[in-house]
Parts: sequence; structure tokens; C-alpha cells
Amino acid sequence: MNYAESLLYLDKLNTFGIRLGLQRMEELCARLGNPERSYQVIHIAGTNGKGSVTQMMDAVCRAAGIRSGRYLSPHLVSYTERMSVDGHDISEGRFAELLTRVRAAADEMVAAGHEHPTQFEALTALAFLYFAEEQVEIAVIETGLGGLLDSTNVVDPVLTIITNVAMDHADRCGGTLAGIAEHKAGIIKEGVPVITAATGEPLEVIERRAEELGADVFVCGEDFSAALQRSPEGGQQVAFHSLVCRESEPYALALAGGYQAENAALAIMAAKLMEREDARVTEHVIRVALRTVRHPARFEILMQENLPVVIDGAHNPAGMCALRAGLDCYFPDAPRVFLLGILKDKDIDAMLAALLRPGDQVVTVRPNSERAAGADVVAAVALGMGIDTHACGDPRTGLAEAAARARTAHAVLVAAGSLYLVGGIRVLLTAGR
Repeated sequence: MNYAESLLYLDKLNTFGIRLGLQRMEELCARLGNPERSYQVIHIAGTNGKGSVTQMMDAVCRAAGIRSGRYLSPHLVSYTERMSVDGHDISEGRFAELLTRVRAAADEMVAAGHEHPTQFEALTALAFLYFAEEQVEIAVIETGLGGLLDSTNVVDPVLTIITNVAMDHADRCGGTLAGIAEHKAGIIKEGVPVITAATGEPLEVIERRAEELGADVFVCGEDFSAALQRSPEGGQQVAFHSLVCRESEPYALALAGGYQAENAALAIMAAKLMEREDARVTEHVIRVALRTVRHPARFEILMQENLPVVIDGAHNPAGMCALRAGLDCYFPDAPRVFLLGILKDKDIDAMLAALLRPGDQVVTVRPNSERAAGADVVAAVALGMGIDTHACGDPRTGLAEAAARARTAHAVLVAAGSLYLVGGIRVLLTAGR
């Protein structure tokens, strides 16, 4: 297959939907020679923040001179964004070449009487194969959904990070906060250290599972913590405190958003544990990594002809709370115009309740996903809250409407609700740069 053909194949795999379970993935990996066993793995799960922590840990590895692979999802624009080696995304040609081999293995599975792999399983197997053939030392792997039955959970990690646990994907992960925590805790392996920012009942679930498996747990807010500060040079920095590490000067952090302090704390703690085993990971390396890390569409601030635009992938109530806190910190007094597109399986009412203030304006569009809620559906919720709302037909039209409103009101424009929306919006905003 060439790249265009590989996209058609992936689209066909959507017919298999989301099916949790490891049997298909184990069989597919076995037929590819178990590439996931060729390198060390840092495995990352959580409701929010896992993408940012994945980028931070990959940045730590690269700053230390460790050949690293990075796998995350979903992508903003291209499937090739999901997997990189040493900071470089896979090429379209290599992507197509490896997916052709994954497809052949999947066809063999079906011929032998096995279920067909899902799209996410095929992509995950492709990433595992890519990392093995590129001879990475460490792969930083983000789970797709949950953890226990997630396709990535065939790896045997050296370090496990669970960012936090909140209500999301409840229909597929047990229906309760405790059930979701059980799924996140499913990535914990025997004797492998766990670093987490979970609290309350989810933390109890994680600690109980870790104790059963003899895994040490390092808890944000108990064993270590971080506080966000404004840097004297501009930007933001993180003051890190730990019971097991010496005090250090604040770390400059390239990523904006108050919630990144907690994510940075997880990454710093993880790097401190790596430092004990690998002399290449040093204090200087950690500082370079946090100062240079990038993660597009996570409280990313762009200027469009003096119009401030915030692009954020918040897509559940907890994410919207974090986005609201970031806006309150960075733009406390500015009017706000939101460009929103949300998937229909999300708690739209709770998301908008967490995000919006009286006096805000909302423009709604339909994200580029089969799971998308209609623009009118989201608009109806906002209208029910008394918010000035306008439903648009497509993202390009919606962006023009929202930008016009923001300029008239001297407001900040905020695009959020789904990564399936903000990726395309980011392309429209950055075209020609």
C-alpha cells in the first residue's frame, strides 16, 4: 500500500469499532515477532494530561541522548503524528510500508479463525514495529482508552505513570469512578514503580493494586508536589518539591496552562527515578526537556493579527475545568468567545457547565468524527444556560464567525471540545506561517 491506500484501509477498520481486550493484540504482535519486547517502555495512562506527560518524558529521553520512540493518540491532522523516533514523526512512506505488513499479519489472523484487529490495534502494532526496527532504547507509550484492556497493555514497562482519574469513557470502563480507576490501574505490573496524581477513591484503587503487585507508588501531593510560578523572564516555571529528592531551583516550562504544573511534577519525579538507573539522565537534562518540550493544542496560545487565540484539546468535564482555570489565570478580565465541537458520547452538559461564564459567547460546529455531536445539539445546551450561541455548518465557517465576534468584543477566542476539531482549526490558523 501507498499512504493514500493505507488511509483507506484504516478507514475500513473503523467498521470494527472500539473493542477492548488483549487477545487480538497479543496474537497480532506474536505474528509480527513481538516487536514490543525489543526496548524498554514507559507506560502512561490517565484521564487528562497523559499526552503532555508523554511528550515530556520523550523530551527527557531525547535531551539525555537516549534514542526514544513516542506513541500517542489521537492525532491532530495526520496519522503520522502518532508515532515518532527522536522527535521526528514517521514518514508517510514508512507508515504505509509498515501498515502493509501489519495488514498481512491481520489477514493471516482472520484466515486462522481469529477476530480481525481494530484500527487502534493495527496502529499500535505499527508503532511497536517501527520502534523495534528503528532500534529505540526507550518507547514512551500512551494508552488509548482505559488501561487494563487497552491495546498498548501488552508491553512490559520499566516505569508506569497514571496522571489522574476522572469520569470519562465510563461506558467502557466500569461505569463508576472506581471502575475507571480499576482500568487505569490495569497497566501496573509486578515490581514496576508507579507515579500518579490520582486522589481519593481512585488513588485507593491504584495503591491497592500496586501493593498486590509489589510496586512502589509515588503520589503527587504526598510524596512530591509542584507549584506554578511566573518566571522573571516571562512565561511560567514549576517549583518542584519531593520527599526523596533534594530541593532544586524552579524549572522553566515551555507549556502554558496551570494544569501543566502537575504534569511536569509527574515527569520530574519519573525522571528522578530514571536518574538512579541511567547516568545520562541528569538535572540539566530534565531542565532542558521541560524548557523545550512542545505539545500542540494543549493551552496553545497563538496571535492572529492582535487577536489572542487559545487552542486546547479539552474533551471532558475535568479537561474543561482545567481549561477554565487556565483562562481565568491568563485572561482573567477578557471577554471570551468559544468555538466548540464535541463528540456525542461526552457529557456535554457537564463540560459546558464547567467551562462557561455568564456573558461568554459560543459558536458551535461539528468535529470531523463519526462520533461527533451535531452543532445544533451543543448549541442547544449552551442556549439553555442563557449563553449567546450560534451554530455553524462547518469548522471553517465557524472559525470565521467566532473570530469576527471576538474582534468585535475585544475578546480572546478559544477553540476546544475535541482534538478532532482543534487539529483542523490549528491548521487553518497556522496556514502560511
